[in-house]
Amino acid sequence: SIEAKSKEIVEKTEAKAKAEIELVQTKETKEAVMLELEQLSNYNAELHQSCDFVLKNFDLRQTARDEEVEALRQAKAILSGAKFEEFLQQ
Repeated sequence: SIEAKSKEIVEKTEAKAKAEIELVQTKETKEAVMLELEQLSNYNAELHQSCDFVLKNFDLRQTARDEEVEALRQAKAILSGAKFEEFLQQ
């Protein structure tokens, strides 16, 4: 019976040691995952800020592009109808 109890103590000690090793590994993994999660959260915040800037200025930029396109159309119309002979004679 003493041998059985001694064997049981050895087995439980080994199981405890394995569990402690697993606990340490799990804690290390958790720390790595938490660090990655924090980095992803920071990246998400940066993207959010960037997207907010784009969305905030979208109407302004769209209006500016529309005006630019219209100005180019007018310039094209003027140049298409221009008589370059008059410019060459001067």
